[in-house]
Amino acid sequence: MVEDLLHEARSGLQFALQAGANDAVVSVSEGASTNFAYRDGKLEKVQQSQSRGLNVRLYVDGRFSTHGTTDLRPAQLKRFLEDAVALTRHLEPDPYRVIPDPKLYAGRANADLDLVDANIEKVTREEYLEWLQAMDRATHADKRVISATTFAGGGGTAGAMVSSNGFEGVREATGIGYGGSVTLDEGNGKRPEASRGVHGCYLKGLPAPELTASEALSRAIERLGASKAASARLTLVVDPEAGGRLIGPMLGALAGGSIQQKRSFLANKKDQQIANELLTLTDDPLAPRGMASRHFDGEGIAAKRMPVFERGILKNFYIDTYYGKKLGWEPTTGGASNLFFQLGTKNLEELLAEAGEGIYVTGWLGGNSDGTTGDFSFGIRGHKIEGGKKGAPLMEMNVTGNMLELWKNLTAVGNDPYPYSSVRTPTLVFKEVNFSGK
Repeated sequence: MVEDLLHEARSGLQFALQAGANDAVVSVSEGASTNFAYRDGKLEKVQQSQSRGLNVRLYVDGRFSTHGTTDLRPAQLKRFLEDAVALTRHLEPDPYRVIPDPKLYAGRANADLDLVDANIEKVTREEYLEWLQAMDRATHADKRVISATTFAGGGGTAGAMVSSNGFEGVREATGIGYGGSVTLDEGNGKRPEASRGVHGCYLKGLPAPELTASEALSRAIERLGASKAASARLTLVVDPEAGGRLIGPMLGALAGGSIQQKRSFLANKKDQQIANELLTLTDDPLAPRGMASRHFDGEGIAAKRMPVFERGILKNFYIDTYYGKKLGWEPTTGGASNLFFQLGTKNLEELLAEAGEGIYVTGWLGGNSDGTTGDFSFGIRGHKIEGGKKGAPLMEMNVTGNMLELWKNLTAVGNDPYPYSSVRTPTLVFKEVNFSGK
């Protein structure tokens, strides 16, 4: 399949150059997926989708534009690209928009990333329905359930990219996942809800569907009786599944666009200690079966392991060629892939015991973070930590502060990274965090 996509990308590139482009990068991608939703004992949705399309980045007389089409018939594609080149000539020149230097393509790894599970396309409609029915039964195992939705789906993608200055590359991957969400009737108008979902490149290794759905129900039951605690400055323990929300603002501040546009609180802090030395974070695009693994990024830059933070010191930014030219910096890569923390030695239960008292956050309810200052305010979902264990559920509370202060107050990193995401966050513990409640 990828050979066909590569052939179509080469044809598109030839048409773009014949139409007058000085340089061009052409990507052709194809995807197929099947998704089901089951609600309270009935099949609610079946969605099957297939897509195939071409995207092109054009460099024409110092001008730049991007275009996309799903009509890949040769005559129509040729006309489309002729029109695209003609339109590009009417744009203002941008001296920073140049095709990546071919030296950035060099050194590309050829390791097998193991991203394709041939068994996923063999999963039948009947098997998906069996999973949904099993999950539906699991989510309705409590008389207080007033509604439950379960989902399951899988598929695959493939793509090929070529450039006028010598780049060629292909990527294939599969994905499958399932889970459920549950709403309970607590009385007095209160309706606690919770969810649980898992996803991966391979089916093997995922927990059983009914266990996943049972976890959703258990989480909802744990929300019964939630109340607001008093405002205080306490220890914060963040569940592995929720930790990605805290690393997200840091990644946003590392982006070339944020730095160049002066919207980054990390812009001038390279090689500085910006977090506790417990924070070591590595971007590894070459991890086998990683959900964001790749041999090259969206520009064709060869993928390499990259330290982001080492013992709390900021080591690298995410810089593509465009913002690299604007900043006068060497490109690294345009965006994050798989992120791995250096792990500690204790699991969640041990870290809760060590914390003694505080707040254990299992999820987030809205909020925002200021990329310029690092200030943040997030609504939380979680539990009190009482006597070193998960205690009463909490609601209608916020956690506030500044990202730099928060990460300097990191006191422990767990040994339990969340496996169903490209951000493999373990349990994180922070001291002296501000919580607002009653």
